[in-house]
Amino acid sequence: MVVIMATPVVKAANLQQPDQVTCTIHVSAKSIKDVFAIIEKQTGLTFIHSASEAQLSKKISISEDNQPLDDVLAKIGKQSGLVFKRVDKTIYVKAASAKKLISGRVTDAETGAALPGVSVRAKNTTDGTQTDTDGNYKLEVFDESAIIVFSYIGYSTRELPATGATLNVTLKSDLISLKEVVTVGYGKQSKKLLTSSINSVQNKDFNKGSFSNPAQLLQGKVAGLNITRSGDPNESPSISLRGPSTLRAGAAQEPFYVIDGVAGADYKLVTPDDIATIDVLKDASATAIYGTRAANGVIIITTKKGKSGQSVISYNAYAGIENIANSIKMMNAGQLHDYLTKNQLALDPSDEQGANTNWQKEVSRQGSSQNHNVALSCGFNQTTYSASVNYFDNKGILKGSELSRLTTRIAVEQKAFNDRLKLGLSVNNSNSTSDIIPNQNIVLYNMLRYLPTVPVKQNGVFTENLQRVQYYNPAALLADAYQQTKDKFSLINATAELKLPFGFTYNVNLSTQNEQVNGGSYYYSTYTLDQGVNGEAYRSSYENTHKVAETYLTYDKETGDHVIKVLAGYSFQQDLNGDGFQANNRNFPTDDIGYINIGLGSPTGNFHTDWGNNLYQKLRLISLYSRANYSYKNKYLLQASVRRDGSSAFGVNNKWGTFPSVSLGWRIIEESFMQSQRLFSDLKLRASYGITGNSIGFNPLIADIRYGAAGSFYYNGSYTNAIGPSQNANPDLKWEKTTMYNVGLDFSLFKGRVNGTLEAYNKRTNDLLWDYPVSTTQYPVGTLTANVGEISNKGYEITIDAVPVQSATFKWTTAINVAHNNNKLVSLSNSTFKLDSIPQGQPGGQGETGYNVQVLKTGYPVGQFLLYKYAGKNAAGVSQFYSRSGQLTTTPTSKDYYYAGNAQPKLLIGFNNTFNYGPVDLNIFLRSSLGGKVLNATLADLNRPNDVRSYNLPVSSANESPKDFNAYLYSDRYIESSSYLRVDNVTIGYTFPKFKGLRNLRVYAAGNNVALITGYKGIDPEVSLGGLTPGIDNKNYYPRTRTILFGLNAAF
Repeated sequence: MVVIMATPVVKAANLQQPDQVTCTIHVSAKSIKDVFAIIEKQTGLTFIHSASEAQLSKKISISEDNQPLDDVLAKIGKQSGLVFKRVDKTIYVKAASAKKLISGRVTDAETGAALPGVSVRAKNTTDGTQTDTDGNYKLEVFDESAIIVFSYIGYSTRELPATGATLNVTLKSDLISLKEVVTVGYGKQSKKLLTSSINSVQNKDFNKGSFSNPAQLLQGKVAGLNITRSGDPNESPSISLRGPSTLRAGAAQEPFYVIDGVAGADYKLVTPDDIATIDVLKDASATAIYGTRAANGVIIITTKKGKSGQSVISYNAYAGIENIANSIKMMNAGQLHDYLTKNQLALDPSDEQGANTNWQKEVSRQGSSQNHNVALSCGFNQTTYSASVNYFDNKGILKGSELSRLTTRIAVEQKAFNDRLKLGLSVNNSNSTSDIIPNQNIVLYNMLRYLPTVPVKQNGVFTENLQRVQYYNPAALLADAYQQTKDKFSLINATAELKLPFGFTYNVNLSTQNEQVNGGSYYYSTYTLDQGVNGEAYRSSYENTHKVAETYLTYDKETGDHVIKVLAGYSFQQDLNGDGFQANNRNFPTDDIGYINIGLGSPTGNFHTDWGNNLYQKLRLISLYSRANYSYKNKYLLQASVRRDGSSAFGVNNKWGTFPSVSLGWRIIEESFMQSQRLFSDLKLRASYGITGNSIGFNPLIADIRYGAAGSFYYNGSYTNAIGPSQNANPDLKWEKTTMYNVGLDFSLFKGRVNGTLEAYNKRTNDLLWDYPVSTTQYPVGTLTANVGEISNKGYEITIDAVPVQSATFKWTTAINVAHNNNKLVSLSNSTFKLDSIPQGQPGGQGETGYNVQVLKTGYPVGQFLLYKYAGKNAAGVSQFYSRSGQLTTTPTSKDYYYAGNAQPKLLIGFNNTFNYGPVDLNIFLRSSLGGKVLNATLADLNRPNDVRSYNLPVSSANESPKDFNAYLYSDRYIESSSYLRVDNVTIGYTFPKFKGLRNLRVYAAGNNVALITGYKGIDPEVSLGGLTPGIDNKNYYPRTRTILFGLNAAF
């Protein structure tokens, strides 16, 4: 073999990028060897060949002016019988017959199972193929010394020399590489080729603690995802992503859940131990495939699956204790007497009973939580199984509050016909029991204001003073009533996947979800809120069903530098909700009956047995959807999707909606000008645009005229229910529409030691739903639900994770995310419906019924405070305020409100650090919120020095004047900063060495809500940011807890 290398003379043309090289050559009857020399001199490229002297001496003629070099080489090849391959600045030359065919089979290293769809490529070339359904492949390579690269999602990449005609390869599972894959709507995508905004969190990175909602596992882990929750075990957390985008509360403001491909599945059906990954879809290019349910983002939960060839039994458990993290310091008996004496006052003799009762302690206790999860995962041949049983129990820190739940799950997957067919079946069940405090807000209010000088009981009977307004013994309220709800959930999900020829795959998913809820409450004959009633009972029972049928076809084709993936599908969903009854009754012969035998009551007077106003609802949703992905050289990326939704909930004139999206990506790291740098190991720029809708939380009858109970009337000796219109019809009603622009930069530095994302978005929602006043001369009811308003959210997000230190024995991993969102209400009116503002937020309290503290107003964010402006105290010690004209007044009116800041934080920050030293691991997780405001409505309502003879005072009111009858009025005096830094979790663990029969054993201790740094004077500045009234710290807020957990993870 003769190898000729020439030293080129570099001209201006040499500065071109390799893909842009051009050539000018005019030769007649010149040897190929001479032609190569001319080209080398012009371009600076080098020829390496194994051609014989005879081939190099062959004469050719060619005449080209400024033509692409690849075209010139192709013409030379036609005359010479040579084949050219250009790699960077080298041109490889061989005779056309010198290509080498390599074939083989790729299998799983642990199980021996064939791996279909493995990418097989010659390194540094575009020559490549994929393995078939049996794991077989064939590949022609140009260079005998070629390196063959085998890569597959979830497996470690291997590079092997093409030394023979047969090359069989085994690939090892690589759990770390799973981080490079994210779940998208109806499939998975490689993270490096992603053009959408998606955050993926693995099981090992979940928050540790006593959680009832999977979203809590992500608190502080995903930029832009804000989650707040009190210490109530039965309370669902408030969840928002990239700011509020609707004027409806509850589920309408929260992300849409998808569990193992089942759209709309309930989160109660999965436990944290069963979850493998949670993917949060944030921008419209990721969420538009879910249409009218995706405006608030989508949370996709993927559970753990069985693996062929492995049998694993695991047991994960923890037990913990909970205490109130912080409480309001109310005066004890001594402090109260000191205050009264200082101000020449005294209690009523009936209240001077010599006690020193701490009412907060009387209604609270040390809470506890425990969780036990046993799971089995196994597989053999073509069948895999996974099953789990989970028991969770959380006794709240307030007596009478508890949540217990038993969850079971089993999943089977069967492959057949050489893995061309894959069938799956999973069954999930959840049975929960919730003990709820009846009239909890009244209990929480009175545990603060009840006088400490009064004992809990006298002579075995709860002490009461029913002559006083809103004054009830909180311990008696707890003891004399109970409420319990039993919730049974089941989900059956059947799937089928068939691999068809030519890159097509056909999928069918069928699921049915059923919920049965039975609840009841009973109020004893001694219950102080039901005076003169010999017991009162409430009972309810209803059933909800959720059925989904989906079928979709995918096409996946890789041809040279081009990769095309296309998805097209159809979905049918039917929800039947509220199929049941409600009833209440009173005057029972004994309190021992409770609510079980509710029919034994004896209603008297104008009270009658009430069968409730339960609303049966039926919703149908039919959808067509499609998505296409295109990649060129893994460098230039394009994705487009569209969904067409038809919903029975919309008006007759707007049954259908269309939701398109498009996104582009540029993997800058693949450009030739990036090859010589060493700073970046990955760099990608992406941008997206899309439209999504929000119909979550829609009453299916929201667009129709509706009739309901309209009171009752007494006729002919008995009471009769009346019926009448309760809602107007709106044939033009439709979904709320959100348009979002998103741009992001993904980067990786220092060979993957530092990874990050910079992101900016502009989210605008119009056609907001609200009930607008209408004339009753035109409509049966005085309000009409209509699409009118518009709201805007703009912001940026920064996510960085790094490995600052890594050695053989020590590793430090850190991650930080920062999010900023600017929310603004753009409009509340159109040509037909007009509103200047909408009052919001009524904390309530004695003497403050109907008083609003917030407002929805054009140009301001959701959570805008509108309050009196505090002006200190006058000479008499009475709080005074500024009127709108700037005058001082002690009798402000609704015309004297001022804007007093808003509840939306400027920055949300999550900061995680994990340290591993040998078998010891330590994790410290911090969260912070900066720039928001909170109304300390609790302190305001308790600050009533003028009523000190009737109600207790907080310690902070010790210097208040008892003459101040205005101290409690909600004003900017009680607006405080909600900024804080919270040590949210500290976990330390120890992993024991492996030994025969034991795959893993780890024990750990964890603390939740370990410490809080804040200037806020209330219990906790982190109050709900969901709904339409964020940032109001009210007296009925269930105290947040501090938890210590001890747990273990074992696998056999």
